Amino acid sequence: MAGSDGIGVGMVGYSFMGAVHSQAWRSVHRFFDVPLAPRLAVLGGRDVTKTQAAATRMGWDSIETDWRALIARDDVGIVDICTPGDTHAEIAIAALAAGKHVICEKPLANTVAEAEEMTRAAAEAATRGVRSMVAFNYRRVPALALARKMIADGRLGTIRHVRAVYLQDWLSDENAPLAWRLRKEKAGSGALGDIGAHIIDATQFITGQAITGVSALTETFVKQRPLPAEAAGGLTAGAVDSSKPVEYGEVTVDDAALFLARFSGGAVATFEATRFATGRKNAMRVEVNGSAGSLSFDFESMNELWFHDETVDAAEGGFRRIVVTEPTHPYLGAWWPPGHGLGYEHTFTHEVADFLTDIGNGVDPSPSFADGAQVQRVLHAVERSAAESSSWTTIADSKGDA
Repeated sequence: MAGSDGIGVGMVGYSFMGAVHSQAWRSVHRFFDVPLAPRLAVLGGRDVTKTQAAATRMGWDSIETDWRALIARDDVGIVDICTPGDTHAEIAIAALAAGKHVICEKPLANTVAEAEEMTRAAAEAATRGVRSMVAFNYRRVPALALARKMIADGRLGTIRHVRAVYLQDWLSDENAPLAWRLRKEKAGSGALGDIGAHIIDATQFITGQAITGVSALTETFVKQRPLPAEAAGGLTAGAVDSSKPVEYGEVTVDDAALFLARFSGGAVATFEATRFATGRKNAMRVEVNGSAGSLSFDFESMNELWFHDETVDAAEGGFRRIVVTEPTHPYLGAWWPPGHGLGYEHTFTHEVADFLTDIGNGVDPSPSFADGAQVQRVLHAVERSAAESSSWTTIADSKGDA
């Protein structure tokens, strides 16, 4: 049961991410003992008709068509940013300056400079008790949280290999319309930032180590795509209007990104992110090999973690399945009896539960904007390396390029 105090949430953006965030805000205090019960105070969007329809459908009390007006409202204590990456910095910095706690969707920004400006604003706001967090929801998958604990407890020994892929196929049709995620000025990058950012953060999270350098290549398989029917209104993912001659626009981001990496603890790694892996819908997979054992995870079987204990006699060795549904597993005590699995939406509920708990306890949430900026530096290094024919590119520190 939630604490008696409440806090108003203002969310900017109402599409895919807005829908899952809305579900989390609605349900969190019904399952977790959070110190602050969220009120869905106001939903922000540019189109008044569409925003009102989304607010009615998802349970928001009111709407605003200007994010500045949303931030200025006295009934808003948290600003939740679910917009394209090109708007993150401006909205987040303004909200923090206004004394609002901020949760911002990943990747944190479109550039390292924006991410570092946001990090500075977050650090200053923290001195006033204003909290911020970047929304890497896969950290809140119970199986991955368990993997982090097992590695921290030394169950894998010295980490030697990290292997991570994120495979989707929703762009494999070359006639799919030119959505905003395919324009660099809106999205920052393609598969790299959209889904590659997740496996970068997830592997750093579970290993407790940072990526220190990369050697990369990227590819854009389909260079032009049909403009969607609503392109004039801002490059949405709407269907192509078949009643008119087809117009095409340039795809300005990567369709796939692959890179080698080194971790600060000495491990070597491989990463792959693509939205062209036909037959793969949301295959986010991570494997970690250490001197004393290995762990393997696939989000399409998100309630399972596979563990190999190298210290067990070879006659009984090999990977074994851990069904991560016990009440002693991370987050599971709030949910269903053992064996009753969770889904994608629960990761967002865990995310906002942690965020509300940290706000209520006066603790800086994790992942912080600084963590998000570090991921942004890795994304930047991958792009630089790919542009320089896969040259080894070290990760810049927070003071600038390496």
